[in-house]
Amino acid sequence: MSCLSLADRIDALLPQTQCTKCGYDGCRPYAQAIADGAAPINRCPPGGDAGIAALADLLDTATLPLDLSRGAPGPLTVAHIDEAHCIGCTLCIRACPVDAIVGANKRMHTVLADWCTGCDLCVAPCPVDCIAMVPAGRAWTAADAQAARERHRARQERLARETADNMRLTAAADTPPAPPPAAGRPDDEARKRAAIESALARARARRTSPAT
Repeated sequence: MSCLSLADRIDALLPQTQCTKCGYDGCRPYAQAIADGAAPINRCPPGGDAGIAALADLLDTATLPLDLSRGAPGPLTVAHIDEAHCIGCTLCIRACPVDAIVGANKRMHTVLADWCTGCDLCVAPCPVDCIAMVPAGRAWTAADAQAARERHRARQERLARETADNMRLTAAADTPPAPPPAAGRPDDEARKRAAIESALARARARRTSPAT
């Protein structure tokens, strides 16, 4: 008997483009929603009718027509950056769900075409409209899906670590500095007591001394 959960088995049938067209933040959240009965099986344009049929077979339910409000299926496309117009803003890098765009702040970016899932999430954030989706010239494969799943998971884990680190740094910055030593520290108090006792001793000595 398989030890995979229902969500795992559903996720295995999804294309792993991480495009969010289904309304969820990636394929795994959509798979969990289907498993929980919170989402229908027809919200994945990249999976198309074949994907819906596979999900229906797994869940032993009726097939549904693809929800075209989520987008239309089509051949695989990949992002292409017009490098002459790229301003190096990094917004596309932050948008890419599988780290398929490389570059640095204020430096030209480029797309790793064999990593790109065709999700087009990088297009809208670009402030200079220098990103276009172009035909990939190949089909999306099961190997592509597995690699994209792993890259997406690695990215999510990295972002979670960065968020935790930032929260720790923020908490440290918000912690008020230690107050200066109080005037009544033990050593100060001891010094005061010693001075008082010395003064009292001198006063007693003067009282008991014979008058001259």
